[in-house]
Amino acid sequence: MIPRRTLLGTAAAAALARPALAQGEAGQVLRFIPQADVTTLDPLSTTSYAVRNHAHLCWDTLYGLDLEFRPQPQLAEGHQVEDGGLRWVFTLRDGPTFHDGEKIRAADAVASIRRWMVRDTHGQTLATRLEEIRVLDDRRFALRLRRPFGAMLDALGKSSSYPCFIMPERFANTPPTTPLTEIVGSGPYRFVAGELRSGAQVVYRRYDRYSPTPQGAPGGTAGPKLAHFERLEWRIIMDPATAAAALQAGEVDWWERVAPDLRDLLARRRDVVVERLETNGTVAMLRPNHLHPPFDDPAVRRAFLPALDQAEFMASIMGPDRARWRDGVGCFPPGSTLASDAGLAALQGPRDLARGRAALAATGKAGSRAVVINPGDQVNNNALTLVAIDLMKKLGLDAVDATSDWGTMLQRRSRKEPPSQGGWNAVVVLFGGEDLANPGGHPLLRANGGDAWFGWPSSARLEELREAWLEAADLDAQQRIGRDIQTQFFEDLPYWPLGQYFLDSGYRRGLQLGRRGVTLPLNVRRQG
Repeated sequence: MIPRRTLLGTAAAAALARPALAQGEAGQVLRFIPQADVTTLDPLSTTSYAVRNHAHLCWDTLYGLDLEFRPQPQLAEGHQVEDGGLRWVFTLRDGPTFHDGEKIRAADAVASIRRWMVRDTHGQTLATRLEEIRVLDDRRFALRLRRPFGAMLDALGKSSSYPCFIMPERFANTPPTTPLTEIVGSGPYRFVAGELRSGAQVVYRRYDRYSPTPQGAPGGTAGPKLAHFERLEWRIIMDPATAAAALQAGEVDWWERVAPDLRDLLARRRDVVVERLETNGTVAMLRPNHLHPPFDDPAVRRAFLPALDQAEFMASIMGPDRARWRDGVGCFPPGSTLASDAGLAALQGPRDLARGRAALAATGKAGSRAVVINPGDQVNNNALTLVAIDLMKKLGLDAVDATSDWGTMLQRRSRKEPPSQGGWNAVVVLFGGEDLANPGGHPLLRANGGDAWFGWPSSARLEELREAWLEAADLDAQQRIGRDIQTQFFEDLPYWPLGQYFLDSGYRRGLQLGRRGVTLPLNVRRQG
């Protein structure tokens, strides 16, 4: 097998290349390699970041989050809070339209919020506190609450998993369990359905009537969203060597996430810029399925702790350079306001496989079969999954590698049936740090059983502490509760934290990127 670095320096790389675009055409078209294929058009059908980013091109949210996670108006002009936080009145900007030319109305926003509340962790919490949501007129709507919900703007403006995108009322009335198959968006780019080629290409065209927010500076998902290219092509290239060759040859402009083992090679190219755009990093987690043996038993889950080595997991994808990854990661990302050392002793000190094997044997579950679903076309997921399977085998489980492509993995991940009937026992999960910074929005920290994120853990205590955090009066109280949550987390183990790592983006020199925090192909210009 030819190493990637060798491939990129040989005639094989030249064979992958096609002629670069002529300057006139290049000025109108941006060619972008996303991290994965767009497997569904509906951003409420999956937490896939490729689908999320696709949706940020096609739809807008009421608010966006800037680089410091502060909510900034997008479709909203502003809001008022009344009755001690029990009534919120929102006003939409006058001017934004959907891609069919119809004005965006309060009725569209209300229907979109209702659909979103069913899926999102913040939204589910809002739903339990909501007494009424109603339209006041074409531009205003009001929410009446039973209890205050201080995270309102953070929830409506969240950038990920799941954002509250505003859709036409007729689409937003579709049950969230029924994926959308058509897009009439509200964002800066229009989805071109006729040019979609699954596994190969997704195409967008600039929406000429898009009305960007006049507030804030571009960063994260806040500030004006500007489409400077008439046409945006997403090239689905899952093989890293092929993607790197295409970037070097100039047949694509931008590779969203450079494979770690190709970073240094591309950084040495004078015509390529390699840069860290996502400052919150990515947190890797191994999610067990709590519905079925063996991981329905918390003692089995805790048996992993003496042997789990976060540094081993991180080095498997990022190499030995610790500037690119962190271990010592609990349930909140390092650097976030709730990160602490509570319970971290379980992951620190010398790792001890013998202790782990003994702990597993004491549960009576040694030798149990564990089906680990593995998207083999995703470099980092695949590498982390192989390390996880090796650890399971060393501890005494009969771990099975169920390899498929990304889209098939996403479908199987949603199944609650036993592994013998097409379900699963464990899966590696990757989330940006922005999704995990607090228990209000942390998808994998919800422990509300069948309504929880895939894996469906149950823990009354974790849910109680989450409610307490939502009621906390100030940051000090939130941090105290955050420590309690992490302590309980290491008892219940809704998932195993594997570490945090940082990926870089690679693009052709001559592109000017006007947005950082989230890697979105917006606010991008070509010099000259």
